[in-house]
Amino acid sequence: MGEPSQGGELDQGIRQRFRSRVEAREGILLPGAANALAALVIADLGFEALYLSGAGLTNTYLGLPDLGFVSLPELAQHTSALRNATDLPLVVDADTGFGNALNVRHTVRTLERAGASAIQLEDQVSPKRCGHFAGKDVVSTDEMVDKLKAAVDARHDENLLVIARTDARAVHGFGRAIERANRYCEAGADVLFIEAPQSEDEILSMARLVGAPQLVNMVVGGRTPILGREKLRKAGFSLILYANAALQGAVAGMELALTHLRDTGALDESGPVTSFRRRQDLVRRDFYDQLERRYSAKT
Repeated sequence: MGEPSQGGELDQGIRQRFRSRVEAREGILLPGAANALAALVIADLGFEALYLSGAGLTNTYLGLPDLGFVSLPELAQHTSALRNATDLPLVVDADTGFGNALNVRHTVRTLERAGASAIQLEDQVSPKRCGHFAGKDVVSTDEMVDKLKAAVDARHDENLLVIARTDARAVHGFGRAIERANRYCEAGADVLFIEAPQSEDEILSMARLVGAPQLVNMVVGGRTPILGREKLRKAGFSLILYANAALQGAVAGMELALTHLRDTGALDESGPVTSFRRRQDLVRRDFYDQLERRYSAKT
């Protein structure tokens, strides 16, 4: 397995194909990757796209809760790392866009250059918090509309998707969240994301009441009931997000392996770990060994 291709034309092709798939509304499963190794696992397992989770990045990179601690340069650095690791379409969680409409313009340009295929922006007051935490607040609809207009105008590639997320369900109720979503569509958002619906009826109503392609967020342990892919696909959702399923699975795996080590005093490949060979395969060790031989003066 070699390294993925790079370059502006390639990114444009990835975005164009991803836009077509999103517009088809076929319920693409969208697992989150908190780092490049997780992205490699997602790609190796055959998923169609991946998501750089702001919560996952904050948890793994900083060891902090999802309360708006990550900066734009840090997010751009990790976007570039994931793009360097895989050619899968990459949806990037840009939180509130790091400021006002002018800041959003800069954010979109920065993340587009870093390799994003889609950029998600939300209408929370900054600093934001996890969509499934209590105590959220949202900016005015007009302020978010201005930010979305700036995002749409900022992109160089028209196939870069702008995803508009509203957290108004928890603050103003389901009806107001639907109203906001439709306003965001009118402002030019390509995909809409109503965060934290609290019943199956609300989830399925979202698909009927909003005309644009939609992302639905399945948070393991969160406030939204988990529905299967087939039901969500039939309802017309484009993207089915599991933003931190891989992260929660990784934490469970680490705890299992390290508990075994603590309790037994030893750990080998018969224990609850992946093999050394599998780890090297994921990071393309053989490919880089070939490159080293190609460029080395050693015989």
